[in-house]
Amino acid sequence: MLKNFNGRPSLATVLKASTVAGIAAAVLATGVPLEITRSYAEAVKVQAPAVPSFANVVDAVSPAVVSVRVENRVNPVSDNNDGFSFDFNGRGFDDLPDDHPLKRFFKQFGQDPNDQQGHSRRFGQNGPNGGPNGPGGKGRLRPVAQGSGFFISEDGYIVTNNHVVSDGQAFVAVMNDGTELDAKLIGKDPRTDLAVLKVDGKGKKFTYVNWADDNNVRVGDWVVAVGNPFGLGGTVTAGIVSARGRDIGSGPYDDYLQVDAAVNRGNSGGPTFNLSGEVVGINTAIFSPSGGSVGIAFAIPASTARDVVADLMKDGQVSRGWLGVQIQPVTKDIAESIGLSEPSGALVVAPQAGSPGDKAGMKAGDVVTALNGETIKDARDLSRRIGAMQPGSKVELSVWRAGKAQPLTVELGTLPIDQKDASADDNNQPQQPQAPASEKALADLGLTVGPSDDGKGLAITGIDPDSDAADKGIKEGEKITSVNNQEVASPDDVVKVLNQAKKDGRTRALFQIQSNEGSRFVALPINGQG
Repeated sequence: MLKNFNGRPSLATVLKASTVAGIAAAVLATGVPLEITRSYAEAVKVQAPAVPSFANVVDAVSPAVVSVRVENRVNPVSDNNDGFSFDFNGRGFDDLPDDHPLKRFFKQFGQDPNDQQGHSRRFGQNGPNGGPNGPGGKGRLRPVAQGSGFFISEDGYIVTNNHVVSDGQAFVAVMNDGTELDAKLIGKDPRTDLAVLKVDGKGKKFTYVNWADDNNVRVGDWVVAVGNPFGLGGTVTAGIVSARGRDIGSGPYDDYLQVDAAVNRGNSGGPTFNLSGEVVGINTAIFSPSGGSVGIAFAIPASTARDVVADLMKDGQVSRGWLGVQIQPVTKDIAESIGLSEPSGALVVAPQAGSPGDKAGMKAGDVVTALNGETIKDARDLSRRIGAMQPGSKVELSVWRAGKAQPLTVELGTLPIDQKDASADDNNQPQQPQAPASEKALADLGLTVGPSDDGKGLAITGIDPDSDAADKGIKEGEKITSVNNQEVASPDDVVKVLNQAKKDGRTRALFQIQSNEGSRFVALPINGQG
């Protein structure tokens, strides 16, 4: 029999077996003697693919997986409310009839069936009477949430999600044999949604698991998720890796594995294993219209978790490199406007005063195309790479400026706790091309401008709703501060820059737009060229 990795039957074997079975069925339909059909049945039996079993993996890893019970000084609330699911349509259990089995189930396990507010991500909701402002806020410790976790060392370090433990004052790890152990919070990292707990085993050595190598994780590989869905504990589900590198909009470090193993509320912080029993990811979110599994779950990859967990175990916090510049992606239009051959890299919107990037001479309009000789794919790629480096590291950047590449050396600082990293600012995501200036030239673009109140740039006083600029989001009240990285203070300044761009063979110009939300870059076609 042909087999692929892990002893599973190959597609060729399955097709061969099904063909034999089809012949046998055809023989039966034609009334061929039973003796002949038996030979075909035996052939089918020989060729039938073996059903894969995950039992050996489960036996090996289950002792390392725990349920995490979070306690706080509040009134009793849901045992299962770990704030895990994405619920995009806001439907609740109040939509179900009273005799529906799901409604009975949640009532039985203490879940308020009407406490489903449709939050995009429920982080440690405390229920209708919970929370520090609710009744009983000074009572004794009571369970407020449950999630999952797993041992990463024999001396009792446990990995889980930050959103599982973020609102807790005390923590209990429940092992698969029912043993309950008090746990101490060692550290947490909201940016990657990871946290580390520690239990005192009084000399006991715990079964623990190792990280997988991300380079060996492929789309289509089998995975096994173990965790504590709905407070049931010790639950195993299986599926495959559906996709890699998913960005779900939760932060600058989004790089999730997508898996189709059944993952539900309560699986937060639990591990997803490969067939070697190594952790390939940590379950942290699901997409679900209903609050339950629909086969789309997201796990923090091992490569991200490994380094963060090591820092938390060592120092209780994560120290990240800091560049101190606001960045946005480079769109096709922007690349065309500045002469880049392809839309890649990270466009600098503005360096923060006194930041490492500012001290190194980075300017608005620069495009970071490479870091230490490695190509930067986009703004998030730069943010992740800078964040993964140690403060004080010296990095070599390749910057595209004024139509040519130039090197820049930057000594990274330490990311302040209240900063948004290196930094891809979601509020300044590409809102696509906006305003130019100069009476007729600007009118062609659908813009009317005037002097700004502070004398810097041009105020946008009107916009043609049918213009390209309007289609791309330019609004009255915003301001043009530069065109093709040259400051402008009058319509004539804009025309001069546009004329030069035409001579250089450009079909688009890059406008820097200032609004109450901050600064951003927008590429607009010159003379109405799309």
